[in-house]
Amino acid sequence: MAEVEEQGRKSSEESSDDSEEEENEEEPKLKYERLTNGVTEILQKDAASCMTVHDKFLALGTHFGKVFLLDIQGNVTQKFDISPVKINQISLDDSGEHVGICSEDGKVQVFGLYTREGFHENFDCPIKIVALHPQFGRSSSKQFVTGGSKLQLYERNWLNRWKTLTLHEGEGTITNIKWKANLIAWANSVGVKIYDISTRQRITNVLRDNASLRPDMYPCSLCWKDSTTLVIGWGTSVKICAVKERDPTEVRDLPSRYVEIVSAFDTEFYISGLGPLGDQLVVLYYVKEISDETQDKEFRARPRLDIIQPLPEACEEISSDALTVRHFQENECRDYGLEHSEGESLFYIISPKDIVVAKERDQDDHIDWLLDKKKYEEALMAAEISFKNIKRHEVQKIGIAYINHLVEKGEYDVAARKCQKVLGKNMELWENEVYRFKTIGQLKAISQYLPRGDLRLRPAIYEMILHEFLKSDFEGFATLIREWPGDLYNNMTVVQAVQDHLKKDPNNGTLLTTLAELYTYDQRYDRALKIYLQLRHKDVYQLIHKHNLFSSIEDKIVLLMDFDKEKAVDMLLDNEDKISIDRVVEELKDRPELLHVYLHKLFKRDHHKGQKYHEKQISLYAEYDRPNLLPFLRDSTHCPLEKALEICQQRNFVVETVFLLSRMGNSRRALQMIMEELHDVDKAIEFAKEQDDAELWEDLISYSIDKPPFITGLLNNIGTHVDPILLIHRIKEDMEIPSLRDSLVKILQDYNLQILLREGCKKILVADSLSLLKKMQRTQMRGVRVDEENICEACHAPILPTDTAKVFNVVVFHCRHMFHKDCLPSPSTIPAVQFCNICSAKRRGPGSAIMEI
Repeated sequence: MAEVEEQGRKSSEESSDDSEEEENEEEPKLKYERLTNGVTEILQKDAASCMTVHDKFLALGTHFGKVFLLDIQGNVTQKFDISPVKINQISLDDSGEHVGICSEDGKVQVFGLYTREGFHENFDCPIKIVALHPQFGRSSSKQFVTGGSKLQLYERNWLNRWKTLTLHEGEGTITNIKWKANLIAWANSVGVKIYDISTRQRITNVLRDNASLRPDMYPCSLCWKDSTTLVIGWGTSVKICAVKERDPTEVRDLPSRYVEIVSAFDTEFYISGLGPLGDQLVVLYYVKEISDETQDKEFRARPRLDIIQPLPEACEEISSDALTVRHFQENECRDYGLEHSEGESLFYIISPKDIVVAKERDQDDHIDWLLDKKKYEEALMAAEISFKNIKRHEVQKIGIAYINHLVEKGEYDVAARKCQKVLGKNMELWENEVYRFKTIGQLKAISQYLPRGDLRLRPAIYEMILHEFLKSDFEGFATLIREWPGDLYNNMTVVQAVQDHLKKDPNNGTLLTTLAELYTYDQRYDRALKIYLQLRHKDVYQLIHKHNLFSSIEDKIVLLMDFDKEKAVDMLLDNEDKISIDRVVEELKDRPELLHVYLHKLFKRDHHKGQKYHEKQISLYAEYDRPNLLPFLRDSTHCPLEKALEICQQRNFVVETVFLLSRMGNSRRALQMIMEELHDVDKAIEFAKEQDDAELWEDLISYSIDKPPFITGLLNNIGTHVDPILLIHRIKEDMEIPSLRDSLVKILQDYNLQILLREGCKKILVADSLSLLKKMQRTQMRGVRVDEENICEACHAPILPTDTAKVFNVVVFHCRHMFHKDCLPSPSTIPAVQFCNICSAKRRGPGSAIMEI
């Protein structure tokens, strides 16, 4: 295989570290291998002069006039003895069924590989080049061109004879021809021409830049990038030409196509071959370097194969490889050639004694390079993305190599995390990794990534990790117990290990909590509940709910409420069917403050459920929660009022006592307490308004008549309930009353307001009545349609006679009931104003009066 050295940009400092060079090294774009098998034997005895590449096979010409057909591995499949001298060129059509060969002695042969019939001619001058029409096999004219001192076109006419047409001559030897579709490009000593075979016109002439170079020593390289783009390499110059259609409105004498040079730039070395690679170019360089010893003598260096990105006036180097081909020290620029396979990105570097194949690196090669550079993470990512396309690598093996690399670097957490992704469902690999992490003392690192779903390791693996945590990390142990399903390991074994540790440290909260969780996994809920209550753990309520442990907490209600009264009460009230109210009250009888909390929340939820405890609640509210006593007395319909009054009077709760007295009907005593003990005239007035009792107002006025502040309050508030004149007449003369003027003004304003309100209401009522009267009048004045469909409400016969010519009388009422006049009672038996019999039986209103007779 050819040796390839990556040519990076050389630093002026030769002493840079190898590690830095590796970090800066870029991945090569191509990989190389020497074409062997039959080629090796051929080149030992002979030398390659030219080669043509087809997708299916290769055609190799030698200096001894032989042509060999080879498979892509280099094995000889067919041999032709063409001439005793050098084969100059071999050309194949697109189908690969016809070949054209020319040699230095002037022989030209064009024939089918499966039939030797064709063109065989000896010329009196060397023929340097031959090119078949790409569709030679399918075309009836069988066109091909030859190049020596002139360019000649050969085609078969209708008589099956070969006709010759000289396309160009007089500008030196033609050294290269490339035929693509209908375009023929050739190079001679002056430059490059392009000929359109469809219009029989030459469309351009591209002059070469460096005329000092000998065309025979530095021949022109041509390649078609596509059917309209020609790349020309000559010496150190590269030109990219685009063939375009000319605007038909231009001068008629010009060819229908023209050429535009879209890119032109110079290279550092001499060009020996060109090939397309997408929008990039592959260039084979012939390299001469100056000797370090003599400083003036040039020597032939190894050829270079570069990938470049063309720009309008320059190029960007993508990669550059120096190739160690056999006998490169003896080769000239003309001895090298570059051929490419259009169906596959394969490039063949031809030299007299060696043929090297360059191909684009595939994903396997990319992964090889990443692994060689120890870029394992990138290699793993590349393998995962392209797992369908890689052939020599396996994602899992790359992942294991990455894990090994991380362990060697001491990045144990990252390595453990990758295990989850890399090892997948392979339990054997998992167990091997666990034991390896145990050997290096890093079981904790891998613990959180162990499989715990449908696929699981042996219980002993999990128990081993739990014991490791139990020795040194109680918190980590507790975390694993919470995160791991309880059936991953032998629960009894782990419980026993925890109990052994608790013997040494019986008050360790972390271990006690973990032991409770283990008991829960083992369905020993009573033991777990006992520990949770001992620790006052927040999960005790969740445990009770989840596993229906209400029967176990009947004697632990006080403990639960001491821990969290709110949660405990909510739980007890939500589950009355499991723990009755009577049972809870019985348990809390010695803790009245807790009993009050429970009964208070019960009353809030339902005023009737705990009615038999309402009497007890009076004293509990009075003792622990007086602000809620009055709302309780208001809302409760089962509270004994006498007992409540007694308690409130004993504790001198005036507000509550006033409420109870008023509720018991002793409003005068209640009003007296407000005035004498609370001294609150506003509250007294409000109380009197609520009761709406004239005697209470009289008592209030009598009590207030000698108290000017009370009189002011009454004057300001009683205007709408009691006639203020009664109060004013009873005020003693010469009594000073604060804000009397303002109070009198307010009384007058209130009175005026009442008058205005009454007048406004009267106007509204009158207006509404008038509007409704007019509406009723309009309604009753409307005509009523009478037709044959109507019937008499008395006899139920049609209201209209069949013979309308006869005289008939119909009575229609405003209620829309209709009668034959004869069917109604006679006028002597009814009042003067008649009414509908039907409506009068129900109600007698304005709608039942007679409308028309």
